Amino acid sequence: MPQRKSAKKVVRKKDAESPVGDELRGWVQIAAFLGQPSAVAQRWSRSGMPVSRKGRYVTASKAELSRWLGRESGVDAPVHIASDPGDLTSDLKRGLTYVRDASSRKKNAR
Repeated sequence: MPQRKSAKKVVRKKDAESPVGDELRGWVQIAAFLGQPSAVAQRWSRSGMPVSRKGRYVTASKAELSRWLGRESGVDAPVHIASDPGDLTSDLKRGLTYVRDASSRKKNAR
């Protein structure tokens, strides 16, 4: 009778890199949160995006990334990464309001 192979638990990459609360672990999760490819997330980290190393993983906080995106985009408030189409409308309205206010300030300064 053939011997059975012992059942080993297979740890998948997705399971090994599951986020803990606000923390994103690994380039794949960071890039998915940003809605960009991993290469873009790595390039942004070299230009100042707040990431840190914990052992062999790169980690980032969702809140810190949102604040950083807000600063980089010129908005005083943290940028919300939209995950469903309903969120896009409010973000678009906020962005348009910011641009209108900035252009009116520029006109008044002349």
